[in-house]
Amino acid sequence: MDLAQTDEQLWRAVVRGDGVAFAAIFDRHGDRVWRHAWRLMQHRQDTEDVTAAVFAEAWRKRSRVRIVDDSVLPWLLATATNCARNARRSIRRNERLIAHIPLGPDSPDTADVAGDRFARVDASSAVGAALRELSETDARLVSLVLLEEIPLADAAKAIGVSYGAAKTRIHRAKQRLRGHLQAAGAGDLEEVSA
Repeated sequence: MDLAQTDEQLWRAVVRGDGVAFAAIFDRHGDRVWRHAWRLMQHRQDTEDVTAAVFAEAWRKRSRVRIVDDSVLPWLLATATNCARNARRSIRRNERLIAHIPLGPDSPDTADVAGDRFARVDASSAVGAALRELSETDARLVSLVLLEEIPLADAAKAIGVSYGAAKTRIHRAKQRLRGHLQAAGAGDLEEVSA
């Protein structure tokens, strides 16, 4: 496999079922997807699970993956944001179930155990907390444009909205993020995303 090939060339091979091309895409973008998932999850095992889920989705949906300006990265990052949201929902659901399991008299309180885990997941950076307050589309857009520095036009294509809508959404999302970050004492949005 010629590693000098573009993402689009490699992805055509992936669509045909070429595992070597898929591995080349993983080698090219896996670290960036992991760092993005880390910002959203802040827990190593959850980050690894989200990264694995992203690439599993990429393989499963390989014929429907959007290539933006010859790169699969915007799609991978948008998918990472979705997978992280799903993972957080699953973690919270499991913790609620665990909290209802009856224990013996010498057992630690399940609420404390679940609370510790929930605190680790929710104790993510102020940016992660602020991102969770946005709509799914806005969070994906902010993640791509501000955190991963994907051009707005490319991010808009990757998540399936028009450039004009993306421009409006990113402006409003920045205002909301700025408010959340200032309320959390995290400073200005530009300082955090730099």
